[in-house]
Amino acid sequence: MTVQGLDTVKDFAKLRKILGYMPGRFSLYQDLTVEENLKFFAGIFNTTPEANYDLVKDIYSHIEPFKNRKAGKLSGGMKQKLALSCALIHKPEVLILDEPTTGVDAVSRIEFWEMLAKLRQNGITIVVSTPYMDEASRCDRVALIQNGSIMDIETPEAIRKKFGRALWAVKADDIHRLLGDLRQFKATRTAFPFGEHIHLSLFDDSVKPDEIGSYLQASGHGNVHISKIEPSIEDCFMELMSGKDRTSGKKIE
Repeated sequence: MTVQGLDTVKDFAKLRKILGYMPGRFSLYQDLTVEENLKFFAGIFNTTPEANYDLVKDIYSHIEPFKNRKAGKLSGGMKQKLALSCALIHKPEVLILDEPTTGVDAVSRIEFWEMLAKLRQNGITIVVSTPYMDEASRCDRVALIQNGSIMDIETPEAIRKKFGRALWAVKADDIHRLLGDLRQFKATRTAFPFGEHIHLSLFDDSVKPDEIGSYLQASGHGNVHISKIEPSIEDCFMELMSGKDRTSGKKIE
């Protein structure tokens, strides 16, 4: 049996050696200790933790003091580091990460991406799926995907440049009513909530912020603040998701 010319016994065995995979859900053996898990996964690839320790030491050093603790008793961030160590222990050429930071605290997320940056310096190709657009911005290339279809694929900077229009961050006392009123504004193209602000794009970039402010004040909004901002990857994703024609302003059916 072959797949695209590959022998499923011989070539897939080679493929397994060059790939490292970390699933989104923690899938290591929870009844084994940290050290036992690492030795087990090293053994699968006929290697030892010592053989490739230089590759994982910066990651594993965070959890090594707990090497005798069962994996099931680790915190979310520590489980993440153990899973990454096990995925790397055979020194793969390509590392595939499936939503690796979902459900992990903010500090652990930052630490994790710092670790990935160091791995990249070792020549490992890293493929990551993530729902967090700030994480996507750290990558060399980004594919924005919805319902299994790629809407755009480019460098983060190239994707941001494609936004192609002014973007405003609007804030007022009542954020929920603000969103509804901005979507009723005649010049509004898109309006999406981003934390305590609404990110607003217009059909006509000649519309001044004073006009937006006058409309909102007439609608009864207080403490209105409007500032021009640079689009993020998330703004670009929402722009693509809006399903609106960039030139005519008509909704694509």
